[in-house]
Amino acid sequence: MGAQNGKDLLVKVDMNGSGLFETIAGLRATRVSFNAESVDVTSLESQGGWRELLSGAGVKSASISGSGVFKDAGTDERTRQLFFDGETPEFQVIIPDFGIVEGPFQVTGIEYAGSHNGEATYEMSLASAGALSFAAL
Repeated sequence: MGAQNGKDLLVKVDMNGSGLFETIAGLRATRVSFNAESVDVTSLESQGGWRELLSGAGVKSASISGSGVFKDAGTDERTRQLFFDGETPEFQVIIPDFGIVEGPFQVTGIEYAGSHNGEATYEMSLASAGALSFAAL
């Protein structure tokens, strides 16, 4: 995979529960992280004293973070409401030349900031809240 344009990493939210995904407006920087906990099954009988991990065990999770400018678009309002209602709707993450990750996420943090002579900005974080699917591009 060659160099990619950062603006092509998109975070989309289901606007009304019917699969109508819209890109979250105003994001300037986004980050997605995938994690898998390991289950250590090492014992005194482990060959050469090397750690052994249980295949297929552990908890998988994903997190998304982003920051941008406040645009007061419908997606801004939707994201705010998801935070206050604690809902876990479907999100899509488009990763250029990699694929689309889709599944339920919870908005776990929103921060707003602004300076006297600058634009209003925000940061948000999301945590996976169920099974995610992946489709290669």
